[in-house]
Amino acid sequence: MTIRSARRVLAATATALLALGGTAACSDGGPAGADPERVDVVAAFYPLQFLAERIGGDAVKVTNLAKPGAEPHDLELNPRQVGQISDGELIVYLKGFQPAVDEAVDQNGGDRAFDVAGVQPLHDAAAGGHQHEGEPGHEEETGGKDPHLWLDPTRLATVGDRLAERLGRADPEQAADFTARAAAFRADLAKLDTEYAEGLKTCQRREIVTSHTAFGYLAEHYQLEQVGITGLTPDSEPSPQRLAEVAKEAREHRATTIFFETLVSPKVAETVAREVGAKTAVLDPIEGPPADGDYLSAMRANLETLRTALDCS
Repeated sequence: MTIRSARRVLAATATALLALGGTAACSDGGPAGADPERVDVVAAFYPLQFLAERIGGDAVKVTNLAKPGAEPHDLELNPRQVGQISDGELIVYLKGFQPAVDEAVDQNGGDRAFDVAGVQPLHDAAAGGHQHEGEPGHEEETGGKDPHLWLDPTRLATVGDRLAERLGRADPEQAADFTARAAAFRADLAKLDTEYAEGLKTCQRREIVTSHTAFGYLAEHYQLEQVGITGLTPDSEPSPQRLAEVAKEAREHRATTIFFETLVSPKVAETVAREVGAKTAVLDPIEGPPADGDYLSAMRANLETLRTALDCS
């Protein structure tokens, strides 16, 4: 009998005894570790939830700390969520993306924490995007790291492989299944990667003007150029000078579309679009769950949006 098998037997026995005594513990969403048959995974935000569910299948129970429709950068944890991090068997997060999660993991995560940034080292914020030397208010961001690695499917596939290994250590009896699901997911991502490479191969333009500098990995991998209105923080306010610079670049590149995203106000993108006579469209950084479908369908919707905006044949 493995350690996890023994834990399952003990947990099931304890649960039965509590139920018989009428004293079963209850809380909002249930305590982490309550299901003896599944690995309790705490995911910091949507792409990591999706990844854990795809790799873990029925052998995991995934809790997403970020609420649907909320901007995950700004996540503040309540006591219940801190408790979930303390009790979870595996915490999947991206260090540097959500300060509140970083702090809770540092205090309570221990060796149960799986840092995605430790699998795929993050690029500098300007890498894969557009460098703006001397840009006021962005020195810290361009000197920092870009967390949005999931927008490059090849990077996400590598993270999936490593997550399968970690899940296999948490539940050795399911290790082969985790590995098989990671391989299947890698195949899905390889197909998506091919669709992007072919779909963006022949375009009239290769510059994307975005309200939020979230697309550096995507831009680098598919030979696009990102021109960001704001930096890595999506709700930061650009200066009038920055707006003028972006408008100038948009005209120079004959941009017909200014992209904004679903979780923040489109006002800044609309301002630039009016200035240059362009339209606006949604390009989803997929930080939260899509309104319809999942990560894969959202990425494909982004591809079609890009093909239309860049006049790809």
